[in-house]
Amino acid sequence: MPRALLFAAITAVATAAGGVAALRVKDRLHLILGLSGGLLLGLVGFDLLPTDFADQRHVGGVALPAVLIVAGFLILHIVERTFATHGEHDDHGHGDNHGHDHGHLTGTITAVAMGGHVFLDGVGLGAAFRVSTSLGIAVFTALVVHAFNDGLNTVGFLIRNGHWSTRTRLLVGVDAVFRLSGAAVGSYFLINAHLESSYLSLFTGFVIYIATSHILPEAHARHPSRWTMVMTVLGVLVMWVVVANGA
Repeated sequence: MPRALLFAAITAVATAAGGVAALRVKDRLHLILGLSGGLLLGLVGFDLLPTDFADQRHVGGVALPAVLIVAGFLILHIVERTFATHGEHDDHGHGDNHGHDHGHLTGTITAVAMGGHVFLDGVGLGAAFRVSTSLGIAVFTALVVHAFNDGLNTVGFLIRNGHWSTRTRLLVGVDAVFRLSGAAVGSYFLINAHLESSYLSLFTGFVIYIATSHILPEAHARHPSRWTMVMTVLGVLVMWVVVANGA
């Protein structure tokens, strides 16, 4: 068995640990959401964006990563607004149900998008171990921190939408499958670099939308406090340290 699969399994455990942490502190969820928002903003600013714009392709005179980032943001925004509008104009007084449905759909899209992201994490881990053991260990160390963050953010977002059910638990469980399959692919096959770069740009748009339109507003709406802001700044600083040390 490739070493990458074993290490990918450990990162999957880290994701589960992040999810458990989010579940254990429901009464302090505003602090967790504040931290999650900061981690996501740090992930975007310090990790995803520099990676995205390493892609020098252009479309219509605009950098392709910029187009895909905006597209990712708009995809979630349009989906959510479409379902929210249905809920607001429901003639039979079932607006709340539609509101729950659109929240559930957004949460599902978020979880699936996170699945694609962690698949690429697994690919990167597998490819790193193909180069050298030391590089593989370095990538693994960074991914453990990211994996915990992924679990924290995904579960926190699903709880926020009030849809923590058996179905959504399964979505989080899929994380392990994506990580292991990504590690297997990275260990045995070469992935088209342009395809990977394009997905990461699209995912960046998803992350920006989730952080700015859901997680941070919700964190401050329920318990507006200086500690929520402190947790957000802490999340940004934590991600800064992680990326600066090899994420």
